Amino acid sequence: MVKDKKEKVAHEKVIKKLEKEPLPELKPGMTVKVHQKITETGPKGEKHRIQIFEGIIIAHKHGLEKGATITVRKISEGVGVEKIFPLHSPNVIKIEPVKQARVGKAKLYYLRGYKKRLRENKIEAK
Repeated sequence: MVKDKKEKVAHEKVIKKLEKEPLPELKPGMTVKVHQKITETGPKGEKHRIQIFEGIIIAHKHGLEKGATITVRKISEGVGVEKIFPLHSPNVIKIEPVKQARVGKAKLYYLRGYKKRLRENKIEAK
């Protein structure tokens, strides 16, 4: 019986760690800040830090299921950088919407060769 209680408590702790704040509504064309947990290994051991990647969502795949991902693109020092983030990964701490652009397509792969700016809509602060 005691073993069952210990297992139950341990199970509840794991579930609490996995629970994150609910995801905001994510749409293509939205500029977001993705807070990602980075683990660095070195001679002194492991270090954990949070890195923020800010860019435009160019694709949102698989809805809200377990394997859902977003592709975020930004221009860093004149070079385009794209990262694919799994939405339900424990390494993705938080996704924060910044602004929303007007777009007419669900996949914005044309932005890879596009130099003009997109028109923006206001996002209401919560």
